[in-house]
Amino acid sequence: MGTHDSTGARGESGALCRELTLRSWEDLEREIRAVEQASRAGTLATCGRWSAGKILGHLAAWIDYSFDGYPMSPPWFVRAIGRMMKPMMMRQARMKPGFRIHGAPDGTYGVEEMSVEEGAGRLRRAVERLRAGEPGPNPVFGRLTKEEWMRMHLNHAALHLGYLRV
Repeated sequence: MGTHDSTGARGESGALCRELTLRSWEDLEREIRAVEQASRAGTLATCGRWSAGKILGHLAAWIDYSFDGYPMSPPWFVRAIGRMMKPMMMRQARMKPGFRIHGAPDGTYGVEEMSVEEGAGRLRRAVERLRAGEPGPNPVFGRLTKEEWMRMHLNHAALHLGYLRV
């Protein structure tokens, strides 16, 4: 999973608006609805440089990569280290901002600009796909259980949605 700060290009840091913990798909759906409502009300704010639509679309893209393949292939030593660190990573309460994928143009992938409505729709479709299907292997951690996939994607979502004030 590519995690990084939602502040935009070249690793400029922004402070999280809030620290989130998402424990279920229902928690994520509540956050998506809160983002949509705040957007419609004109009260949505971001603490980073990414728009809410870009954040929602980014989360959807990474879920879809779980099925469609990833836009990068980590070197063997990253995979070896990742597989050793997998148990520790799966126990983490939340992802930390700042990780950048070497060689990715903006430090990560799936960063197309889009509206809140488009991003929310993409994310909901991706979540339903994950709930109904069985993803392929993760490029760093290898095979993951359904629970591990859920935890990883929810932690990723909590990180990025924490840059939005709803």
